[in-house]
Amino acid sequence: MAKEEMEKQGYSGIERMLFFVTPLLFTVVLVMVLFVVFNPSLRERLIDAGRGVPVVGALLPGDASEPEGSAVLKEQDDKRLASLQAELSAAKAKLEAADSEKSGLEAQVKSLQEQIDGLIKTSDAEKLSAEQYQGKIAELAGMFASMTASKAAPILENMTLEESILVLGSMDSRAQGAILAKMDPKRAAQTAARMKDSEPVKDQQIAALQSRLRLEATSTETASAILNQEQLTKTFESMNAAQAAPLLLQMADMSASKVLRILSSVSDATRSSLVAEMSKTDKKMTSQLVSKLMAGK
Repeated sequence: MAKEEMEKQGYSGIERMLFFVTPLLFTVVLVMVLFVVFNPSLRERLIDAGRGVPVVGALLPGDASEPEGSAVLKEQDDKRLASLQAELSAAKAKLEAADSEKSGLEAQVKSLQEQIDGLIKTSDAEKLSAEQYQGKIAELAGMFASMTASKAAPILENMTLEESILVLGSMDSRAQGAILAKMDPKRAAQTAARMKDSEPVKDQQIAALQSRLRLEATSTETASAILNQEQLTKTFESMNAAQAAPLLLQMADMSASKVLRILSSVSDATRSSLVAEMSKTDKKMTSQLVSKLMAGK
């Protein structure tokens, strides 16, 4: 007993403090551990704080929610990328459709431009031929104007009324009056009455040709027929082939022999133009006429 009491007397103050403090610290640490274990929110906060410590952070586990969040973000990015790719494909398809439509429109514009150019060329050619025909009429009118009225009047009287109107219409009023004064009064009155009605030059030309064709169809005298044939040949040679071809085809329905005489009497160049224009309108009739024309030669 004496020995134990001597040992008790031998404890220092620090030893006595540790004797009481150690159980207390153990209890506090145990309580904190249990509190952390059973409190997830506090545990997460303590782990997050521990990750900030260099050495301790390496020993602590990583954030379990991070992979799940990354997976969600990746899925969202994939969906957005797929949506953008779909929009890009749709835009490319629209662009290709627009390019195709543009190419089609360019082809149509090119075709229309070619048609317009062709029509312009055709119109220019017809205009040139009409001007050439009008030039021949003016030249013929000048020839009659240079003659004496007493000589020009009988020649004009032997022409059809429409032909004489066409020629007189290209003269000045002084020459017209002088020639009409020398013509038969009845014929002069008819001519003057028709001349006062202003008609387009092209209509007058067509009327003159039609009158010549009617005269050729109804003429019975040989001498008159020869004269009309020569005049008709000159008329067709001076006409535009595009205008003469339909008339010849109409004549062929009534009298193919007269058309053959006209084709055989004109020049080779005129005949070639007439046959080309006639074949555009009626190939069958034209081939029959050409065959008969070759057989006649």
